[in-house]
Amino acid sequence: MNIDRISAWAPQWLSVVRIMSALLFLEHGTQKLFNFPPAPEPMELSGLFVVQGLIEVIGGILLAVGFFTRPVAFVLSGDMAVAYFMAHAPQNFYPILNQGDAAILFSFIFLYFFFAGGGAWSVDAARGGRGLAAP
Repeated sequence: MNIDRISAWAPQWLSVVRIMSALLFLEHGTQKLFNFPPAPEPMELSGLFVVQGLIEVIGGILLAVGFFTRPVAFVLSGDMAVAYFMAHAPQNFYPILNQGDAAILFSFIFLYFFFAGGGAWSVDAARGGRGLAAP
């Protein structure tokens, strides 16, 4: 197996991981704001809950298409870190028990997108990067 041939696909697979992560993240926002997919328990739309839903929907869409990938990913990474420490960490020290493992994973993968950019299949790449898509 030629590692160079595999490595040549890295920009495309970066885009695939970005798109899938963004769609999974977007799903959290649509559930908060529109109850889609339906939650097992009804969610009350309080102020912070609405703000978080908007961040997830808008950020998820922007990240899915790869538009302003780096700044959006940076904001979303910080958002997920704050969400973990506000909502999950006080419940229990262990992420699997406090159900914060997804927030941690989202935070770190978004931080990776901040450094890596949007990949080959992104609006940023189509626009020529403009300092946002590639180092």
